[in-house]
Amino acid sequence: MNNRRSFFSFITGCLLTVFTLAAASIELPDIGDSSGATISPEKEHRLGAAFYRSLQGQGAILDDLETQEYLQNIGRKLVLYSDGAGQEFTFFPIAARSINAFAAPGGFIGVNAGLILNTQSESELAGVLAHEVSHITQRHMARSFERAENMSVPMAVAMIGSLLLGVLDKDAGLAALTAVSAGSAQGQINFTRTNEKEADRVGMALLSRAEFDPKGMPDFFLRLQVANRLTDPAFLPEFLRTHPVTTSRISDSTNRLAEYPARAHKNSEAYLLTKARIEVVAAKSERHAEKIFKIAVREDGSNANHYGYALALTGVGKYEKARKELMPLIEKDNNNSSYLLALAEIEVAARSYKESFKVYEGLNSLYPNYKPVVMSYAKALLQVNRTKEAKALLLDYGIKYGTDRNYYELLAEAEGRDGAIVEAHLALSEFHYLSGETERALEQLRIAEKAGHLDYYHRERLEYRREQIEKELEIEKEFRK
Repeated sequence: MNNRRSFFSFITGCLLTVFTLAAASIELPDIGDSSGATISPEKEHRLGAAFYRSLQGQGAILDDLETQEYLQNIGRKLVLYSDGAGQEFTFFPIAARSINAFAAPGGFIGVNAGLILNTQSESELAGVLAHEVSHITQRHMARSFERAENMSVPMAVAMIGSLLLGVLDKDAGLAALTAVSAGSAQGQINFTRTNEKEADRVGMALLSRAEFDPKGMPDFFLRLQVANRLTDPAFLPEFLRTHPVTTSRISDSTNRLAEYPARAHKNSEAYLLTKARIEVVAAKSERHAEKIFKIAVREDGSNANHYGYALALTGVGKYEKARKELMPLIEKDNNNSSYLLALAEIEVAARSYKESFKVYEGLNSLYPNYKPVVMSYAKALLQVNRTKEAKALLLDYGIKYGTDRNYYELLAEAEGRDGAIVEAHLALSEFHYLSGETERALEQLRIAEKAGHLDYYHRERLEYRREQIEKELEIEKEFRK
């Protein structure tokens, strides 16, 4: 319980920091005035980004770049057809086998590994994402502030922190809600639930426009409800708790299908391979994953099962068997990035670096600046001390595309090995900051400032970033008193 309280305090501290930095105070609107002082999109994004960093720091996000890229791609397709086409969205997998998904302010959408594994079609997964996208585009979180009446700023922030924490740990979320205010919390939950039908309606239209099967949404909700209708309510999937599915709601969604053209959407290979990959990455152990796919390929020799078996075999060090599982797949589809990347990683694990770099070079030509390839390639280069090549690869990627904690972790190693001490500490600082470790981020900047021989450019960068992080820490400490 102490750990849960600590996590809740950490989240609410981060959230309050974001709001205080964004403005001197939050002006909660007058009751009934929906056009009043709601949270601006910029503040929403900063709030969501703080929450996302806290998840990173707690290790809640599934650290698998291919899964992250798949979710981002399918999410991007949905957003393109939504009312938020110009807004930035971040889709990410949560490393939990429970069935849940959630939308945080600013376009941050998390999907549990367990939910992805429990979908039976790509349209079902897209339906969940479309539902969450609709919560964002309809600004349901911002509208919840309009219901806050005379709630204080810390209480409003704590309310959001508890609601978001609840999607990861229902017990901690419930305890936090109770601690804030039982009456206010219930009102907030009830208001959130009234948004579900709107998210269904907008999400189904979005699914159809994006050329998925709109039946995917009600099909998934109905299957979850039927599968758990005889279950003790205490064991219901979190998704049914945070997204209450009633018979009338499913009926409304099913009846609404008449408004859209019938569409049989074929599952993409990427969807099937992602499910297999998650089964391996999120397995209880590498041995357990091997057992699962050994049985799976015997019962169903699909490409996805052979791919999953190859990954599992790699995990337990059976490299030759892994190659035998993978090579027939590559022969059938020699441009498939997942197959080729799996082969490259088999060769790295087996220390056949010469063979691995042949595959990486081909992959990098086929898919230039594809994050999973860049990160895996750079890591392999560092393993054999080809530091300058790794650094050049990472810097080129960083100039053109968005960076994250994985990027900065590898860049820090490359810069340090190359003797660029200040740049290494700057990269480490960003890694810690994006991991929700603000104090450690500041510590790295202070170390860099003492490195000596700083040019004007380095001094300006360090001073500017240090001042930003110091302000955040001051506000967090004040809130925690």
